Amino acid sequence: MHSMKSAFTLVLCVASCGAAAQTVAQMTVTRPASASASIAAVRPQAPMTPQETQAATDMRLESVGMGDLLRVTVFRNPELSTEARVSERGTILFPMIGEVPVAGLTPYQVGTRISDKLKEGKFVVNPEVTVSLAQINSRQVSVLGSVVKPGRYPLDSTNVRLSDFLAVAGGIAPGGSEEVTILTNRSGKQEKIEVDLGAMMRNGDLSRNVQLEPGDTIFVQKAPLVYIYGEVQRAGAYPLAQNMTVMQALALGGGVTVRGTERGIQISRRTGNGGTNRIDARLTDRVQPDDVIHVKESLF
Repeated sequence: MHSMKSAFTLVLCVASCGAAAQTVAQMTVTRPASASASIAAVRPQAPMTPQETQAATDMRLESVGMGDLLRVTVFRNPELSTEARVSERGTILFPMIGEVPVAGLTPYQVGTRISDKLKEGKFVVNPEVTVSLAQINSRQVSVLGSVVKPGRYPLDSTNVRLSDFLAVAGGIAPGGSEEVTILTNRSGKQEKIEVDLGAMMRNGDLSRNVQLEPGDTIFVQKAPLVYIYGEVQRAGAYPLAQNMTVMQALALGGGVTVRGTERGIQISRRTGNGGTNRIDARLTDRVQPDDVIHVKESLF
């Protein structure tokens, strides 16, 4: 009997132990798979090297071209840090390794090439080289005409479209037109693009916000004028707005004097053959560029 009880106890122990093991196994199997991923996600990652940092931020930047000024920094070797301008041969001169071809490469790729040459020549052990564009001369757009600051501006990751370059040029100057001309030369084909900035902004048509390329020229024309004289408060030349009427033009000149009459308004308008037509005008008539409005004196 004692042996039977022992055997029965052993069977119960094995059964209970087996059930416990099965429970543990089930707990192990049903554990969420994302738990390990969550643990891995909170583990601190190793800091990026200078090359990796530059690669992450610089991979989409423009390539280096002739005339560009490069700033080269060698980590832990300040005596090798230098600034070098890209020659007409598309190369720079770097201490100890001499002439390095760089034209057409991104700054990150230039840094990698210099690093490889320093390592091959056994000048620096595990060199860490970073390169930045200190001055961009190979990729520029000219902004001319009636802008606040005409000049040549670099084409980079922030200045790409027409509105970007007009902004860096200080915007359209007083007396400038909303009509902008863009001169391009793509693959040897010259093209002239006319953009109405006012219409683009009013309609929200950003398709006219042209993306520019190196060598393009933006020209902002002077605004067309309308001339007013005779019995007006302030005779003179005034910028012509789109769809301007005779009444609006007279308002720019302070309106008609007490001696003038709105029934005696004439417009002198140029013809296509260089002549001039004199037109009896009404206040609601539209004004055209270079129109000369004359307000006559009242007879009564």
